[in-house]
Amino acid sequence: MKPSPPLAEVNIHLRAREQDRSLIDQAAELTGTNRSQFMLASALSAAKNVLLDQTTIMADRRAFRQILDWMDTPASAEEEAGMKRLAASRAPWRNG
Repeated sequence: MKPSPPLAEVNIHLRAREQDRSLIDQAAELTGTNRSQFMLASALSAAKNVLLDQTTIMADRRAFRQILDWMDTPASAEEEAGMKRLAASRAPWRNG
């Protein structure tokens, strides 16, 4: 038997215009979900994209070479501390 998903732990409330709610309801119906499921899935997808957009580096060949050279240089004490702090943190979109 497949375990049931954990129950939601918090409420998220928002106000919307009637036309926006109708649009969301139409989209939810087309995807076979209810309004809450559709809105949560959409919000989570958007949140992940924002976080990924803020952590992706685009670089030309010269800048990429500089980044690689920087990465090959031994880390300073401050950088070591920062890396330990990041390694101990949890991605906001991960459960548990």
